[in-house]
Amino acid sequence: MISDDEIDRLLAAAKEAAARAYCPYSKFRVGAAVLTESGAIVAGCNVENASYGLTICAERNAVFRLVGSGERPEIRAVLIYTPTTTPTAPCGACRQVLNEFGPSCEVVCRCDGPDEIRTTLDKLLPSAFGPRNLS
Repeated sequence: MISDDEIDRLLAAAKEAAARAYCPYSKFRVGAAVLTESGAIVAGCNVENASYGLTICAERNAVFRLVGSGERPEIRAVLIYTPTTTPTAPCGACRQVLNEFGPSCEVVCRCDGPDEIRTTLDKLLPSAFGPRNLS
């Protein structure tokens, strides 16, 4: 389990990222922040595209930024923030990408309302296909 301090830092990073989201079509801002085993935090936002299939979710944006930063991509936790009244869990594609680098990472979904989703990726994506299947 991640600490309250780590959640506060992840939430601040995710909120800042959500404020930068490019979402002219859905108007649905999402920010995500991943926490690595080394303690690094990397955030990302959703970026929509007129060709909808080219849109990228905040969670995948954060993971890809993490890999591109040169940080060892061992994800301990991810926090997803939406400025909504209810929290939103990651989509299936994001769950699969998170599985690559943190198959049992903690997943925290926060919003502006009082509810929260707090679970682990292996519960959100049971029997997932990943690197260990290719060994």
